[in-house]
Amino acid sequence: MRLFSRVQRSIGAHLFSSLTRRIVFLNVAALVALVAGILYLNQFRAGLIDARVESLLTQGEIIAAAIAGSASVDTNTITVDPDRLLQMQAGEAPAQSDDSLQSLDFPINPERVAPILQRLISPTKTRARIYDREGVLLLDSRYLYSRGQILKSDEAEPAGPQRGVVERAWERLKGWVLRGELPTYHELSGTNGRGYPEVERALGGAPASIVRVTTGGEIVVSVAVPIQRARGVLGVLMLSTQGGDIEAILRAERLGILRVFAVLLAVSMILSVLMAGTIAGPMRRLANAADRVRRGVKAREEIPDFSDRHDEIGHLARALRDMTSALYKRMDAIEAFAADVAHELKNPLTSLKSAVETLPLARNDASRARLMDIIHHDVRRLNRLISDISDASRLDAELARGDASIVDLAAVLDAVVAVQSGLVKDGSLKIALTVAPARTGSRPYAVVGHDSRLGQVFTNLIDNARSFSPPGGTVHVAVRRSGPDVEVSVEDEGPGIRPDLQDRIFERFYTDRPESEGFGNNSGLGLSISKQIVEAHNGTILAENRFGPEDADGVRPVLGARFVVRIPADER
Repeated sequence: MRLFSRVQRSIGAHLFSSLTRRIVFLNVAALVALVAGILYLNQFRAGLIDARVESLLTQGEIIAAAIAGSASVDTNTITVDPDRLLQMQAGEAPAQSDDSLQSLDFPINPERVAPILQRLISPTKTRARIYDREGVLLLDSRYLYSRGQILKSDEAEPAGPQRGVVERAWERLKGWVLRGELPTYHELSGTNGRGYPEVERALGGAPASIVRVTTGGEIVVSVAVPIQRARGVLGVLMLSTQGGDIEAILRAERLGILRVFAVLLAVSMILSVLMAGTIAGPMRRLANAADRVRRGVKAREEIPDFSDRHDEIGHLARALRDMTSALYKRMDAIEAFAADVAHELKNPLTSLKSAVETLPLARNDASRARLMDIIHHDVRRLNRLISDISDASRLDAELARGDASIVDLAAVLDAVVAVQSGLVKDGSLKIALTVAPARTGSRPYAVVGHDSRLGQVFTNLIDNARSFSPPGGTVHVAVRRSGPDVEVSVEDEGPGIRPDLQDRIFERFYTDRPESEGFGNNSGLGLSISKQIVEAHNGTILAENRFGPEDADGVRPVLGARFVVRIPADER
């Protein structure tokens, strides 16, 4: 049970994570808003009403013309021939002359009109009412038998089934929502036909239509068409839809829309969960891996590899992997640096401790003086080591915090060479600077960086070359353009670099100074710091030997060492 509960919680956390819920909610909300707009604001309802109005007008004109055109004069009454009525077209008039017809009065006989009205109205399920010229109801299709017999027109409208409180409240709410700007339909008495605006207008000779809504929210479309004979209005034919027939069509359409919505909802939720899984799952794995890296109790955790994804998740995974790799490298460097510092500090401390312990045992002044010299030397060595270590430890932070600027390497080299030349005693060594002419730009040797740190690089290289150059020798410093880079070379005339040591000279605390300088006078951090500064400027530094022409034995002698620094030039 415990295992099942864990699996259930895991699946629940995966399927209903915060990101998954947000994606599903946004997609479903947009779909619901779209469907709601279709159900409530679509043009189908208005188009259906307009089409129904046109249909009723056309139907009413045909029936009105048929009633008027099929009548015959019989003791001042209109006689309708059903067969003749069905054969006539809309607007067709009888062949009698207008003068003879205008002199006659044509009252409408409901007994003769009822059968034909029943035959024309029954298939359409439309309610038809005929009013005379005074607006009095003559005939209502609601009170016709199937054969056209007329019921009592003053009979009350049959009551519908009794509705409960909830149904009545729902009908009122639906009526209030759907009513909008539409007037409310009220059933008027048979003697008050003129109370309908469309009937009043049709009595004036013009067809009219109006759309109303019942208190139950059902739409009723009514049209009134004048029944005319010889340009005289005999009465009005009023056609109206049954309450609820338009709603039935709308209900069917909305039901279809809801079915489509249900399918789209299921598809949207499935796609949302799948999409969230492709986002939330990898994000969760990356977050868990980052937490494990942060804790890092036992082993170094590996960030999941999503490099095959060409999206933001893949980019984030690659960035986290690179960041973690850089972090591990920095940790390794810190550990190695701490070990090297401990080792380098241990040697002078051991020597200092031995000299201090031996000093009380010295038997003469010469021995005590020699021990004091050792103590002073070790103290100076410790001071130099601590200063260089402090400088090396602050270097990354200073380069990261400091604002880079445009630096002219030719000007920096000129200043460094001038300072270093002043440190040479008795002119025993020369430092020569060569600036090659450049063909591009007003500042061909400009780079983006920190002038003080770049000056420190060249000071270390020139100081290193001075220590290996013989008396009377020359240190050659040159700057030139090498493609997109500015190249600075420092050459000495010393013994060169042993092939087995070329890969070690940039290591921390490594030193291979001439014996004339004495032991412990250099910390071994100068070249390491120089490499660190150059790489922080996106540059490279390398060391190599300079060779002369081959001698008689085919051997090229070593003329000295050469250090080459390349830093990308500023092309602005």
